[in-house]
This record gives sequence, structure tokens and C-alpha cells, in this order.
Amino acid sequence: MNKENENNLKNIKKLLLHVCCANCLGYPFSILKKKFDIALFYYNPNIHPKEEYLKRLDEVKKISSFFNTTLITGRYEVKNWFNKTEKFKDEPEGRNRCILCFQIRLEKTAQMAKKNGFEFFNTTLSVSPHKNSKIINEIGQSLANKYNIGYFYSDFKKNDGFKKTLEFSKQLNIYRQNYCGCIYSIYDKYGKNAKM
Repeated sequence: MNKENENNLKNIKKLLLHVCCANCLGYPFSILKKKFDIALFYYNPNIHPKEEYLKRLDEVKKISSFFNTTLITGRYEVKNWFNKTEKFKDEPEGRNRCILCFQIRLEKTAQMAKKNGFEFFNTTLSVSPHKNSKIINEIGQSLANKYNIGYFYSDFKKNDGFKKTLEFSKQLNIYRQNYCGCIYSIYDKYGKNAKM
């Protein structure tokens, strides 16, 4: 390895990337790997039922192996998630419950990044056309300030990011879920009598 390459490797920053699901990972990873040394963080206590949570985790493991990158799995703190979000259970998707859910998952990501020596953190959430990237980035920056760590501003849905990440998922035969993740998003989509 020549001196220039050695210096470039020393300058590469470490980023912990929160992954909501394998479907949302492909395009964001391809963008970020040009700038960062990436490890993945699967922390999603919002996903219900537990079988669905584990199914999505298996798919993230598959794509993590494909990218040959480290995957850190957070605890499934479902009771804590319900306790914090219950007051917003009757709100439609995209309102306070979702904002609080972003906050919960991004805060755990920031804490994990800080604890493990990452210089930056980010999330794949902004690739979804159903997620408000402005709100996600505001939360991320606020947490970066709180924990004295870098947050990489992103809106991965730009430049057909969502379409590109879905195409990538199809190539790898990744399972594609049909709801965001929480029980309330199931109710929003299918009604309260939906079978789980």
C-alpha cells in the first residue's frame, strides 16, 4: 500500500448507520460507503409482532453479509416503546407517534455510536417516501449536539433513491414488508381487526 492510500485510510471516518429494514439499506449504503467506514445498527422496538421483527432482522443479516460489514443488533425494547408512544396510538401515521419513534431509534443510535467510537451516525429512514426527511434530520442534528458526535445530513429518497433501493432489494431477493412496522401502522393500513 502506498503512502497516499495509507493516509486516505486514516482519514476515513466511522459511521454507525441505523437500519430500519433491509429494503431501505441498499441505496443509502452505496452512497455512504464512498465517504465512511460503515457499521450497521438494527434497533427497531417499534416493529410488531416479534415474528416480523425477527424476519426483518434476518434480512438485514443477509444484506450485511453481502456488504461484508459489521452488524450490531440492539435489544428489542418493545415495552419501553409502547409506554412512550401509547398516548399517540390513535393518531394517523406521520404525526407525533412517528416523530417520537424516530427520536427513540435515533437516540439509541447516537448513544451506541458515541459509546463505540464512531465519529458519525445516520439512518436509512429518509429513503422512504412516507418519511419526512426534514424532521428526521432535525432530530439527528439535535442528538448530535446532545452527544457531541457528528450526524450526516441526508435525504436518500432524492435522485430516485427509493426506486434504486427497491431495485437492489429485488436483485438480492430481499423480503419486502407491506407496512411500516408498528401495530398502529397495521391498524392505519388494514383496520383494527387486522390479523397479525
